[in-house]
Amino acid sequence: MTGNFRLPARKPELLAPCGDRERLLSAVQYGADAVYLAGKSFGMRRAPSNFDEEGLAWAVNFCHEHGVKVYVTCNTLPRNWELPELPGFLAYCQKIKVDAFIVTDLGVLAMAKQYAPQVELHVSTQAGVVNYAAANAFYRLGAKRIVLAREITLDEIREIREHVPADLELEAFVHGAMCMSFSGRCLISNYLTGRDANRGECAQPCRWEYFVTEKKRPEEHFPLVQEPEGAYLFSSKDLCMIGHLPEMAAAGIGSLKIEGRAKSAYYVASATAAYRRALDFLWEHPGEPLPEDILEETEKLSHREYSTGFYLGGEPGQIPGDDRYVRNYEVVAVCEENVNGLVTLRQRGKFFRGETVDVLQPGTAPFTAGLEEIWNENREPIASAPHAEMKVYWRTGAPVVPGAYLRVKRAGR
Repeated sequence: MTGNFRLPARKPELLAPCGDRERLLSAVQYGADAVYLAGKSFGMRRAPSNFDEEGLAWAVNFCHEHGVKVYVTCNTLPRNWELPELPGFLAYCQKIKVDAFIVTDLGVLAMAKQYAPQVELHVSTQAGVVNYAAANAFYRLGAKRIVLAREITLDEIREIREHVPADLELEAFVHGAMCMSFSGRCLISNYLTGRDANRGECAQPCRWEYFVTEKKRPEEHFPLVQEPEGAYLFSSKDLCMIGHLPEMAAAGIGSLKIEGRAKSAYYVASATAAYRRALDFLWEHPGEPLPEDILEETEKLSHREYSTGFYLGGEPGQIPGDDRYVRNYEVVAVCEENVNGLVTLRQRGKFFRGETVDVLQPGTAPFTAGLEEIWNENREPIASAPHAEMKVYWRTGAPVVPGAYLRVKRAGR
């Protein structure tokens, strides 16, 4: 769906998530204009390994060498005892030439202006900006960009764009998982487990299965829906806006953000590749519908049922009866080297000689190839690759490059 929307002259930035080096390499290799990541503290995701000081310096240098910007998340709500470490961290980020901080807390924003005045300030989605008055207030405090709340329509975004300064950038999520407390500030994890979601330690209790119990019969569980699996009261659908990029751009969104710092390098590669190809196609062929293979790429990712969030009006909805992922494809190998058609693969999932693989790699549309000839590390012919991380040699005429992901369609997964 493209509709009759006039595309702005400037293509929106594509912003990809990076939880570690491998994910960062995927983001850059597969076409991100910018990445967002965290140091070891002050970021809203503790599950990924994130980046120590040496890793941050490497990330900034690598990204800048490839024309990619780096935004560091400082979007937790730090407690008093954490604040003494913050000035040094902010100053270090400025020293290594980080492009922007993503902040929520007003105290952190003020400290960033004091200790790292050369670094841009982006206001996190957790600040819950849903109107132009709030956007303008942050602008007066020094914000260069607002990451808009997720509970907002494209019409509201268009109105915000019309009532804020031209140099105030607007960013919005375009793809990925959605928290049931959409713009954050959720307390369920803290209450049930002691793990504070507002400090990057969410245990995701919104994804757990729930039953009703009666006080005098605690051993008996009563399902909340007419399904034996129980009820998933809080589990949200995933966001997918790949079919509505012209509308998002026309509303004034200058940066499209993919969610997923805790997800795999393959997820980062596939999502980034899909939206990179979509943006490039739409700006090169204005008014034409997206090719099906670009739309299908988001279906090759593991995901919950998709929705368009609040953008088009209405509500995205929950998944009360089923929290299972849709898994249409499985990554079975990664290409490490291709020497004159002899490809070195690293196994990521069991595959078989004779199978057809779907190849995802940078700069091209996905293509298929047959695994007709495969050998183990001893150069012995094999019928399958059953062992995790085993090295496999594959003879092919397909133009497979290092870093390519090989996928197999698995029916019923």
